[in-house]
Amino acid sequence: MATLETEALNHHHNSSPDRHKTIEEKSERDKRIEEWLPITSKRNAKWWYSAFHNVTAMVGAGVLSLPHAMSQLGWGPGVTILILSWIITFYTLWQMVEMHEMVPGKRFDRYHELGQHAFGKKLGLYIVVPQQLVVEVCTNIVYMVTGGTSLKKFHDTVCPSCKNIKLTYFIMIFASVHFVLSHLPDFNSISGVSLAAAVMSFSYSTISWAASIDKGVQKNVQYGYKAHSTAGTVFDFFSALGSVAFAYAGHNVVLEIQATIPSTPEKPSKVPMWRGVIVAYIIVALCYFPVAFIGYWIFGNQVNGDILLSLEKPAWLIAMANMFVVIHVIGSYQIYAMPVFDMIETLLVKKMKFEPSTMLRFIVRNVYVALTMFIGITFPFFDGLLGFFGGFAFAPTTYFLPCIMWLKIYKPRKFGLSWWTNWICIVLGLCLMILSPIGGLRTIIIQAKTYKFYS
Repeated sequence: MATLETEALNHHHNSSPDRHKTIEEKSERDKRIEEWLPITSKRNAKWWYSAFHNVTAMVGAGVLSLPHAMSQLGWGPGVTILILSWIITFYTLWQMVEMHEMVPGKRFDRYHELGQHAFGKKLGLYIVVPQQLVVEVCTNIVYMVTGGTSLKKFHDTVCPSCKNIKLTYFIMIFASVHFVLSHLPDFNSISGVSLAAAVMSFSYSTISWAASIDKGVQKNVQYGYKAHSTAGTVFDFFSALGSVAFAYAGHNVVLEIQATIPSTPEKPSKVPMWRGVIVAYIIVALCYFPVAFIGYWIFGNQVNGDILLSLEKPAWLIAMANMFVVIHVIGSYQIYAMPVFDMIETLLVKKMKFEPSTMLRFIVRNVYVALTMFIGITFPFFDGLLGFFGGFAFAPTTYFLPCIMWLKIYKPRKFGLSWWTNWICIVLGLCLMILSPIGGLRTIIIQAKTYKFYS
């Protein structure tokens, strides 16, 4: 009996170091993975990184479709919806910045990690990941189309007598930049690209409203609804809601941007992050409101889906604005692609046990860029896509998912101010999510009737 006990003890002593060894190896590997993954690798960003990353993520090419959205909404509802969206998304963004470090000593570096904390390990993933992926991948596809379209516009404006080149080729030219840029490892390494993009977004927004004022209010301008039937007007209204939702879609990368800022108990990351967000939101207002209101005021309901298309002259200025759009969309594509790369790479190295390597990154990112390019070339009906995806996925992650998490985690007093504020945001966000895809889908169906593949 005694020998059995000593054997058991000896066995325990022998196996213990092995167990420690495996735990150490595991934590070493985890540490190596964390340092390799794009979101958590570097934490030395300054507050102004947060400002221009957020501007780049927010002020997408969606700003150019706002005058058209205004023409479908009309003056009263349009002004109300745009300003209300600005206020609601500013509030939900503040919630996300606050929730980044609500558990002492832990950081929710990714949107889905926050979701898992709020809804549980499994359910959190199921709720957040599909929505976040839809937003980021769809934004990348839409930006492929936008980049290609703006390059084509630039080419056609600079050289009106040149041979007509298919949009397909311009999308390919635009994609070729990303086959190179996508190999920048993490958020901090794309800060230069992002800064350029933020400056460009402000520039082309300013050009579009200033050139509109210069053009002056058009003859016979009309502010009534363009659609001839009630059904058409209603569907257009729904579609415009989606365009507005798309314009406020920066929340999907907020926690990931905040993850790059250093944090200590004395100096939490939310302080510099919030400072950056305030600056970003002021810039967003300076871009969105003048473009939307002045564009609609000048052109009325005849305004194009992209305001730059309504402004043909002066040619050099419009060509320049289109080039700015291209540079901006390059930066935006990278900002939205980074969390997707992070998710795919996490899955490969953590779940499928691949070794973190440059080769793995090279393959993953090139395949992703090629895929978004291919889908962009196949379905380039831009504004319908905006309306459809805008409501379907952008509304939840931007307008009401942060509010639901806030209610679930902080449990504010029933019928108190915080409780009411969050519930109002949730109800408005749900309306947006249900109504706008209907309008967007109808636009896609109408455009698909006359559309030839790869034309």
